[in-house]
Amino acid sequence: MTEAVPTLETERLRLRPYHRADFDAFAAHLADPVSAAHIGVSDRETSWRRFTSHAGMWLIDGAGWWSVELRENGQLVGNVGAFFRESTHAIEIGWNTYRDYWGHGYAREAAQAALGWAFDARGEPRAHALIAPGNASSIQVATRLGMSLDGQTVSQGKAVDVYVIRRSGVATPATGRSDATP
Repeated sequence: MTEAVPTLETERLRLRPYHRADFDAFAAHLADPVSAAHIGVSDRETSWRRFTSHAGMWLIDGAGWWSVELRENGQLVGNVGAFFRESTHAIEIGWNTYRDYWGHGYAREAAQAALGWAFDARGEPRAHALIAPGNASSIQVATRLGMSLDGQTVSQGKAVDVYVIRRSGVATPATGRSDATP
């Protein structure tokens, strides 16, 4: 049912549905203690459950995760999501850049496209990101997206900061476009 997942493009990136071929890079990211320091290291079996869960969110909520690839060559650089947790009705934005691609601004660019989609295509009034307090890189991405710290909550047994943005505060990338809507 990947036809229900929109493909988004920015100047440098393509956000597209997950493919089975993406799993090895996804699992390697979650197995790397440096890459997964703030989200938790996972074995391959747990990574598969996460991967398929991300893909399946689209069927349940019409929102979920995308694989992020470079437009110029199709190289997979990470993943980004605009999704709902079971316990909330507010859309959450999440991002992961694979370690070889850190420092190029891909997380911000992909997250901005996902955020623009959540606001423009879905009409969501607000979005939030849950970020470990020590995750300076993700805090920087959130603030560059226009998100501000709005408190703390507990996720998977750990305290996390909640960064929030309301629809009127987002800058949608001028080059972003969606070729499908939910």
